[in-house]
Amino acid sequence: MIKLRNALNAWESAEFDDLLKADIDQMTVDQLPLQQAIISSSYALDTNIKSIIINKTDDSDAIQIKAGIYYTGIIAGCNCADDPSPADEIPEFCIIQIEIDKVTAETNIILLNE
Repeated sequence: MIKLRNALNAWESAEFDDLLKADIDQMTVDQLPLQQAIISSSYALDTNIKSIIINKTDDSDAIQIKAGIYYTGIIAGCNCADDPSPADEIPEFCIIQIEIDKVTAETNIILLNE
């Protein structure tokens, strides 16, 4: 379970967006639904993740954040010496919903179809 305690502790402060983006940018494809969001490539990479905060709201139980994720993917080939497919990284983008529990900092992340 992902816990974003630093972001939760910074809620309603000027540092919240920067701390949350830093946490997101350090996540891996195992923690973010990047593979499910692939459009142009076939395999999501977690080396160039950059996030933007689109919207954030608050209720009595949780903080909800809508974020955009820029990342890269590749078209996986057979890696043969004569394989004509390029190993170039292809830009990808997706929008996710992040929900941080205000008591435990447990965080749920889901892919939005936008």
